[in-house]
Amino acid sequence: QVQLVESGGGLVQAWGSLRLSCAASGTMFTIIHMGWYRQGTETQRALVATISAGGVTDYADSVKGRFTISRDNAKNTAWLQMNDLKTEDTGVYYCNVKGRSAIDNYWGQGTQVTVSS
Repeated sequence: QVQLVESGGGLVQAWGSLRLSCAASGTMFTIIHMGWYRQGTETQRALVATISAGGVTDYADSVKGRFTISRDNAKNTAWLQMNDLKTEDTGVYYCNVKGRSAIDNYWGQGTQVTVSS
């Protein structure tokens, strides 16, 4: 059974920093992409950042230059370093892992990030 354990969320003031982590276990497939998605109270879940097994990254325009995603393939762990946080970064952050097959697509339970002004 695939499990994604997320940590690192919390309350921070604007312009502060947080680091999220996501550790995957129980995977019987090669994880190709690891990523973070954000869902606000009035917005749908949307991509924040992803990273491939080869280290290719992709970011939402709103976080470019502020957030950095990284991963350790051997540990099936990914991190999201978030700097210069803004109030609009508030939301529940979900970790996602994908394999080569469409059925290998799993989500974490989510971790709340709240940025106060």
